This record gives sequence, structure tokens and C-alpha cells, in this order.
Amino acid sequence: MSPRAGTAPPQGAPVRSLGWRERWRAFRNARVASPAFQRWAAGFPLTRGVARRNTRALFDLCAGFVYSQILFACIRLDLFRTLQDGPLAVEVLSPRLRLAPERAERLLRAAASLGLLSRLPDGRYALADLGAALIGNPSVAAMVEHHALLYEDLRDPVALLRGEAGPTRLSGYWPYAEADDSAALTADAVAGYSGLMAASQGLIAEDVLDAYGFGRHACLMDVGGGEGAFLSAAARRCPDLRLMLLDLPSVAERARRRFAAEGLADRIACHGGSFLDGDLPRGADVISLVRIVHDHDDGAAMRLLRAAYAALPPGGRLVIAEPMAGTPGAEPIGDAYFGFYLLAMGSGRARGADELGRMLAEAGFTGIRALRTRRPLLTAAITGSRPPLNV
Repeated sequence: MSPRAGTAPPQGAPVRSLGWRERWRAFRNARVASPAFQRWAAGFPLTRGVARRNTRALFDLCAGFVYSQILFACIRLDLFRTLQDGPLAVEVLSPRLRLAPERAERLLRAAASLGLLSRLPDGRYALADLGAALIGNPSVAAMVEHHALLYEDLRDPVALLRGEAGPTRLSGYWPYAEADDSAALTADAVAGYSGLMAASQGLIAEDVLDAYGFGRHACLMDVGGGEGAFLSAAARRCPDLRLMLLDLPSVAERARRRFAAEGLADRIACHGGSFLDGDLPRGADVISLVRIVHDHDDGAAMRLLRAAYAALPPGGRLVIAEPMAGTPGAEPIGDAYFGFYLLAMGSGRARGADELGRMLAEAGFTGIRALRTRRPLLTAAITGSRPPLNV
């Protein structure tokens, strides 16, 4: 038997017999692919529910872009804030949205079907849980706006996969991903992505601080800390903790201004430089990498981990927090969304906790363990220690 029915193995390749699981999977896939079986399964009482769920899931995959653009339209029109104070009728919403009544109704019905709004019995529209949550998370709105660049890069996903798409919009937005000298990037070059990172990092900062008790340490250095959203949260949570930030010189200057405005200038030392070139500053007994490692290919990621190991004192700890591949219940976020986002960006990939653990061990860390986070679909975390000196 050939490895796959109807496909001959390459000349000289060993012929492997299919095991019973593979034969069963091939049989099952053939049945599921049959239109006649699909019609039967949709009507048979024991399979009807599964068939309908699969049909809905398949259609949602096909329609996902349309759903996301409906959300984009709601955000662009500020619909959720418009409804923040209470339900409104189409006749009231239409002029506020600057849409013809029938177009406003179309958008409102679409948003209600996606769980963003609720249509009340009297015909008015109110916020549903998802719409209300977006008001409290402006970083999500910023990411939705930002996705316009990603959609441009995904217009031809096959060309992107084959490396035939040419320069992408995201590689221009994240200039450090392909820059020969990232430390020389100007303030204008970093302003866009630096602001987006500051807005979106607030969404996960508290989750990271809940997952690991930084207050047990004397000094925390956030490497690639952007404009300092994470360190600002850490300063509020741990009032006795000294803080350091390292990022590109133009980004570190933006962080310095932020800390001064927040009254934190005396607590947080900002260092300008590239964490991929040379040594990291010394003085911290815990280092955080918040959504940093997955931005870089394997060679650069290992250089960063080794640099963090060298910068820590014996007994110091490293904490990595980012979306991870294979996170139970959130597999599409790490493997699908970030898989293609980082491909378009031109650098990095999502890694699972096991792979990050092996990389930490290769860099010299011990005591490696995954940390439980409140919302692992947004960020997972793993930590490791530089071994203490032998007594």
C-alpha cells in the first residue's frame, strides 16, 4: 500500500504501511468530504448538532474578514461610545453616524448578530457585553485600526508565504524588524509603533504582574520596554522596586518623557540602545521580556536570552511574557494570527512554552517553569533563573 492512495512514493523512498489510526483518519476524511454524507449527517439526529456546528465554523472562517471589517466600521464611527449612555433608536443614531437610515440599520443589525450590540424589543439598540468591553479596552480599538496594514499584506497570502510579496506594509511600520542599524532609527520612525505598543501593553501588564511577584526583587529591568507602560504598572504595584528600561534611544527618550509626566522619573532609569547588539546594562536582579522574544528569529532570540543571562546576578530571574503557540484554548491566536502577523512583519514567530523552555536551558537558565496567567490567550509566561554560585 502506498503512503497515500493514488500517490506513488518518490523513487528510492521506503514504503511505509499506514497504521490503523491513519487508515481510520483517511476513511473518516473521505466520508466527511462526501456531499451525500454531509446531507445525511445534517439530518440524522445523532450527528445533526455536530454537522451544523461544523458548517457554522466553516462559514465563519470564510466570512471572518467581513466580520472584522464590521468591527472596524463600528470603531471608526465611534458607535460603542455613542451608545455608552443608553440605548438609541436608528432614527437617532443615523445622523450621529452620518449614515443613511437604511445603512445605519444594516450596520446595527450586523453588529448585533456578532454580539457587539443588542436589539431591544422596541427596536432600539444597546451595547452588548463585547461592545461594552471595547470601551474599557482602547488598546483593542487601536489594534483593529492597525490591522488595515495587515490586511494589505494578506491580500495574497500565497505570495507572502513564498516570499514573493515584496516589501510589506508591516515591515515598514515596525522598522526595527529589518533595519541594519535599529539603534539609529529616528523619533519619527519609531513614533507609530511605539505609541501602539504603549496602548496595547496596558491590556496585559496587570496580568503579567499577577502571574509573577516582582516585589520579591530589588530591581526590575524591562528589556524592549517601549514607552514604559509595563514599568508604570509595575511601579504602582511594587512601590519599593527600583526600575530600569532598555529600548532604542529614540524610544527610551519617549519613555523618559512619559515617566516624568507620571512623576516616576526618579524611580525609573532609562537606557537607550539595541538589546541585540552588545551587553545589557547590569544592576537588575530580574529582567522582563514582555512581547519581545516572538518578534525575533531564532538566532536573535538566543542572543537576547544569553545577554539576559549574562546581565543577571547569580540567583537572578528572567520572565518572558507573550502570546505562545499551542496555548490550550487559544491555539489560533499563537499559531494562526501571530504566525501570519510576524511573517508579514518580516521577523520572528510564536513559540510554545516547551520550545521557550529549551531555549532558556540552552542559554544556561535553570528552574524553568511556566506561570499561570489570568488570560493566557492574551499572554502566557515562563520564567527561569541564573543558578546561584556554589557555596
